[in-house]
Amino acid sequence: MESDRFRQLLDTPGPFVSVYFADSDDTDDEGAQLDLNWRALREQLEQQGADESVTAQIGSAVIDQRPPVGRGGRVVVAGATGVLLNEYLLRLGAEPVVRVSELPYIVPILEHGFAQSHYLLVVLDCTGTFITAHTDVTRHSEIVDDPKLGTVADRVSKLVHDASFDAVFVVGEADSRSDLLAALPAPVRERVTSLPIGIRAGGYDFEEIQRAVDATLLRQRLTVTDSAVERFNAEVSRQSGLAAEGLDAVCSALRQDNVDTLIIGDIRDATVVADEGLTAVAPNPAVLSAHGAPPAKTLRADEALPLLAISLGASVIHTDERLAPADGIAAVLRHPDDGDTAVAEGFEPPDGFSRLSLSRRVH
Repeated sequence: MESDRFRQLLDTPGPFVSVYFADSDDTDDEGAQLDLNWRALREQLEQQGADESVTAQIGSAVIDQRPPVGRGGRVVVAGATGVLLNEYLLRLGAEPVVRVSELPYIVPILEHGFAQSHYLLVVLDCTGTFITAHTDVTRHSEIVDDPKLGTVADRVSKLVHDASFDAVFVVGEADSRSDLLAALPAPVRERVTSLPIGIRAGGYDFEEIQRAVDATLLRQRLTVTDSAVERFNAEVSRQSGLAAEGLDAVCSALRQDNVDTLIIGDIRDATVVADEGLTAVAPNPAVLSAHGAPPAKTLRADEALPLLAISLGASVIHTDERLAPADGIAAVLRHPDDGDTAVAEGFEPPDGFSRLSLSRRVH
């Protein structure tokens, strides 16, 4: 994912509270279930020493924001100044995740979130056009009564320009969708996905529309992941020096501001050592000291490495079984790594996947 959506995390003081939990409206007692979920989450927050005011703000976000149709997970991340992220996820693991830590935890967003959480939904109908702005977990709708598609195009263009929506989904009859696309300026048209969903006797089925939007957003995220994995494998095969994997190599690349895309896999409970300002990281204090940065703190790698990559303007993605890098971490680099490398012998990839060289930077 592009790092811009997480940049607000860089300017907020900690500690941070990161909460992931199941939340959908596909049960008859969704309100009661949400209350039960929140009580369990609040108990964990209290056990981990979360600040009472931050806990109260998270509770407000959890209870007051109702989930859209069909989605299965929520994430709320808060810092000392309040709630920073409040988003829906396509799904979540079997158990909720609660962390009170010096840094925010965003890996589940990379794994189960959307490439764009802000988008416009435009539903064209002979009686008017229904436009809904989706911003994190909030939705604002309006109706354009003018049947002229030029008027609709002007309104969509203004909304995209004013709120920087990265995606626009258009539903309606084929001719109407085509005419609207033709009326939109090119920069807006490039963001449009046309959804061929037919109208029923009682009108449009917005559950069907939401499923189609979610499926499209999922495909977009998987496409980004596929592209990053393919590029990583290609750079490994070419021995270009533009691929790194393992904590040693990736920490080295981050210290040099040389990461284009950070790829996070199963990093488990690995830790790294950082300086006071989180400007340099290493797998252990000796390596960090050798590069002139005094060790100041030990941090979870799944929190520190994504945040440092974001601060450097790198993209950050999560990968699955398509890629199993050493230590659960890899990177595509901006320029060739001029360090010595060693190739691990005996590595065999899963069936259907290309072989990965376990190249490691030697310090």
